[in-house]
Amino acid sequence: MKIAKVFPIRDCTLQIEAEDGRTGFFDVKPYLESEAFAPLKDQREFIRICNRGYYIEWECGADLSADTIEARSTWTPDTTENAQQRAPADAKRRRG
Repeated sequence: MKIAKVFPIRDCTLQIEAEDGRTGFFDVKPYLESEAFAPLKDQREFIRICNRGYYIEWECGADLSADTIEARSTWTPDTTENAQQRAPADAKRRRG
């Protein structure tokens, strides 16, 4: 998965838009007890996020891979279905 957009929202949650059109939410709270993620308890730090496509990172040095985000996000059902339907057509275009 490649991350198209990421938006920090309240309660240490990220809204994710995948390149394939899926949208979902990722809860960062379980990570906040680790030393690398602790600065993100401050909302001002949490909103300083950069999307690098295959991972996201914060100014404090914490980062999350797209694989982790994909596996642990709560995806909106209708966008997941649409992405699955588009996948074969997208693959054909890339090969073609």
